[in-house]
Amino acid sequence: MAEVKRKIYELADSIAAEYGVQIADIELKGSLRNAIVRIFIDKDQGVTLEDCGKFSRAMSTILDVEDPIRTSYTLEVASPGLDRALNGPEDFEKNIGKLVRIVTKESINNQKFFVGRLTDVTGDNLELSIDKKAVIYIPFDQIAKARLEIELK
Repeated sequence: MAEVKRKIYELADSIAAEYGVQIADIELKGSLRNAIVRIFIDKDQGVTLEDCGKFSRAMSTILDVEDPIRTSYTLEVASPGLDRALNGPEDFEKNIGKLVRIVTKESINNQKFFVGRLTDVTGDNLELSIDKKAVIYIPFDQIAKARLEIELK
């Protein structure tokens, strides 16, 4: 499955710029007989339904031609949402200043769950400001899950 996911990512990434989007994430769900391919696209101004439709039609054509999935599948193209997952240093760098929710693999300062403002990304760590007073440094290799937190203003 990892090889199929990598191939789908390469195909999606090859046309993303043409549609003014970036590939935020790809999920492969279901079984090999009835797979679901979810491609999450993003752009600075936010993704519209029209963006998803255009990208979906183009991606469907490429998948039909390249045929990385040899069985039937359902293709879904969507926005990653307001509370999108954060994957990798580049994702964190793009979201400096935003509120994030992080779950770590091991305890840091006797806790594994953090909500705070992402203030910096340096080397192998991210800096999280909690309650405008405490600053915590979380190594990337300790992050189990990370998402943007929805802020209501």
